[in-house]
Amino acid sequence: MTTNNTNAEMHIAIIGGGSAAFAAAIRAVEAGARVTLIESHTLGGTCVNVGCVPSKIMIAAATVVHVRAGSPFDTGISVRVPDINREALLAQQQARVDELRQSKYQFILDSHKGITLLRVKAQFVDDRTLAIENGSSVPQRLGFDRCLIATGASPAIPPIPGLSDTPFWTSTDAVESDTIPSRLAIIGSSVVAVELAQAFARLGSHVTLLARHRLLSREDPAIGASLTAIFRDEGIDVLEYTEASRVDYDDDVFHLTTPRGELEADRLLMATGRTANTRELNLPRVDVDTDASGAIIVDDHMRTSATHLYAAGDCTSQPQFVYVAAAAGTRAAVNMTGGEAALDLRVLPAVIFTDPQVATVGLSEGEATRQGIRVESHTLKLENVPRALANFDTRGFIKLVAEADSNQLVGVQTVAATAGELIQTGALAVHHRMTVAELADGLFPYLTMVEGLKLAALSFDKDVTQLSCCAG
Repeated sequence: MTTNNTNAEMHIAIIGGGSAAFAAAIRAVEAGARVTLIESHTLGGTCVNVGCVPSKIMIAAATVVHVRAGSPFDTGISVRVPDINREALLAQQQARVDELRQSKYQFILDSHKGITLLRVKAQFVDDRTLAIENGSSVPQRLGFDRCLIATGASPAIPPIPGLSDTPFWTSTDAVESDTIPSRLAIIGSSVVAVELAQAFARLGSHVTLLARHRLLSREDPAIGASLTAIFRDEGIDVLEYTEASRVDYDDDVFHLTTPRGELEADRLLMATGRTANTRELNLPRVDVDTDASGAIIVDDHMRTSATHLYAAGDCTSQPQFVYVAAAAGTRAAVNMTGGEAALDLRVLPAVIFTDPQVATVGLSEGEATRQGIRVESHTLKLENVPRALANFDTRGFIKLVAEADSNQLVGVQTVAATAGELIQTGALAVHHRMTVAELADGLFPYLTMVEGLKLAALSFDKDVTQLSCCAG
């Protein structure tokens, strides 16, 4: 590890203990700075503790249940609905979470002597000083040369009458529950809502999903329509354009008042987005600008509106993905220690871990049109992808969006069993401004899902149903 002697006297304070905070701390000490990490809760932040890791473990277990209970190969493979021991699954899930927290966070602290951890709360006194709440009546002061705010976000709870008086679940409660409710109602229609809806349904809940608009309404409309049909085929009740005007709880039952009548459930999951954890930082004292939701506004160098203060991760106006948070934290540290590093979010791949998965990168057709870009798009049904045919699973599609004049790719949207594995190829194609013809001319291994990108590109000027298996 190399250090920069010019930073030997620099002290960087980092408020937070998640992915952005640790990525920044590691890079800052590598540059020679001294770091104080301030975290009053569990190390690791949302992703490893209550977000990405436990939810994906739960989804993986639910997928095993689903396949064992039935598959396209049931004519030749006997099936049986498995017994589910949620307490045992939860113990396995939590053990892996604990293992990753230890290896990816606590170990980092133990091996980097330039990082000091304070288990306290902090708020700004001025742009060079933090007040540390350590349980004593008189707060201590911590001075710094630079400060990174990386406090993450928490579930946003809408002001539905009666809701606050009920024992509703957040996503944290859901993934940590040792029981599977018979009837689960979910209010929300974005990533957390759809992922947990399918997982709980496959583990045995009768799930009703209340969407204010349609599922995944910020994505290409074809994505929400495809996922809605798939969910309904699996027995999930998707109520589009449906809101609860009131929630009551009586005799261990939730009662939701909706335009469709009263809905009853044993558990209610609120999955309506996340809000930045910034309200206790005293940001007005240091003139840090936030948006209407409290998220800190940053530029592409993670600089806030205040000198010496930076921000990264879910507490900012940037997209709430853990890999964005880590990349932002690293670049913030480079910039705090005298470097120059920007975060380019123009080509941002995203994956939703339903089955089939949803994956996107770049612009959708609608987004491109709203930006004044004239585009041509083609959608390939998966019945035209040999890998999907071999799997007997043709649910979904691959859609390519290209500039009409140049034929350069500007976006990819897909619903497919392994969409998350193919989208990075799409991201590289968009990043390098490949044309549809260049993508179509590439060599793709036969009987892979990523070959669908080549076939989708070929569909711009060919009828792919008239091509042989290994379309050249």
